[in-house]
Amino acid sequence: MARWIRSRRGPVAVDGDRGGYRGAGRAEEPTARLDTLGAALAGIGTTLDEATTCAELTRAAVRLAGGSAAVMRRVGETISGYDAITGDADVLPDARWATAVVRERSSPTAGVGTEPWLEHPAGSGTGGALCAPLTSGDDMYGVLVWAREGRPPRRFEAERLVLLAERGASHLRHARAYERVSRTAGDLQRALLAAPGRPHPNLDVAVRYLPVGGSALVGGDWCETVRLHFGRTLLVVGDVMGHGLEAAVDMSAYRSSLRYIASADLPPHRVLRQMDDIAAGEDERRPATCLLARVDPGRGQVTLASAGHLPPVLITEDGAASLLPVPVGPPLGTGLGGYESATHALAPGCTLVLFTDGLVERRGEDIDHSLARLAALRFTGGNGVDEVLETIVGRLDARRAEDDVAVLAARPHPRKDEEPPPPALPPKS
Repeated sequence: MARWIRSRRGPVAVDGDRGGYRGAGRAEEPTARLDTLGAALAGIGTTLDEATTCAELTRAAVRLAGGSAAVMRRVGETISGYDAITGDADVLPDARWATAVVRERSSPTAGVGTEPWLEHPAGSGTGGALCAPLTSGDDMYGVLVWAREGRPPRRFEAERLVLLAERGASHLRHARAYERVSRTAGDLQRALLAAPGRPHPNLDVAVRYLPVGGSALVGGDWCETVRLHFGRTLLVVGDVMGHGLEAAVDMSAYRSSLRYIASADLPPHRVLRQMDDIAAGEDERRPATCLLARVDPGRGQVTLASAGHLPPVLITEDGAASLLPVPVGPPLGTGLGGYESATHALAPGCTLVLFTDGLVERRGEDIDHSLARLAALRFTGGNGVDEVLETIVGRLDARRAEDDVAVLAARPHPRKDEEPPPPALPPKS
């Protein structure tokens, strides 16, 4: 054991070469040892959160070897103080000394190693601080520092701590990779939501996007507005299946195809038909639900078409809410088609609300009941569209929803200088 436990004073043999694998004066059976070690290893890395993994690592170290333990994390050239301390912090060596040791052992000339080392800091009353590098591959994520009063670690205790450090390092690598992907997905989603199309001035629009749990990791929920001719605006809410970067990428693809197709000023059901054809031709594209609402303030009407999406809510000037019926076709990407449109009156002062299912769905609850709860809300007359959304989000507790939430509110108001409406034409099939 002395071959790989090293010290600034030279090689140090750890206690345990005498008496075998014993603890607390009593032999520990091999089967019991393995069971205890297996349970400790299984308790590390239960989440993809780095701080949680560090806390699990130090708890496991103290449970197996007693004493006190902490982690010093390394990010680039930055080394933290003691994190996730378990046990008596006074037993651990001075953090400034430990930081200097970690810098020395992780310097470019020292290389990235996996062997632990035993240190005897000046003035320490401990039997030595065992420092086990948290190394996975070519990267060092920090050091597990363990110490106790009186005597150094025994052989089997040192071996256990090394195994714990190896397991902890692997999970820290996964946690940091997950964080990078989450940040990328969040940046992508925010970039897309930060650049929606501009509606006509005759339409007030507000949007809210709430990632589930306030996390940076987001899914494929999105909102869009597209200007059309004659003062009309196409409102869109969609939801790609799944979460994370892949769903966000597919959402971007759906959004791009929508903008391209909508520029031809087709009826909403034909826009969905073409979007479905494009998505069905890409094998890896995830299915998505989508609701289109073509708002025409000059005519005082809205035309709806749905691809497997929930219906919108109409809020009248007196604050009453109701669901607007809309023919529902299959989700986009199935290649089945079969979309239809429905037109409803939309008077000035009324508010149309489009949303994804995360706003209303609750675990174990029938969707009809969930929609009825939304339709039962009452609003104060004269509130702006932003206030309407805040009321909905607050009363439905959407910030603690179990899924991502995207919601869009729009209210028409006629303008004297707007373009005249087009002549009435029969609907295109």
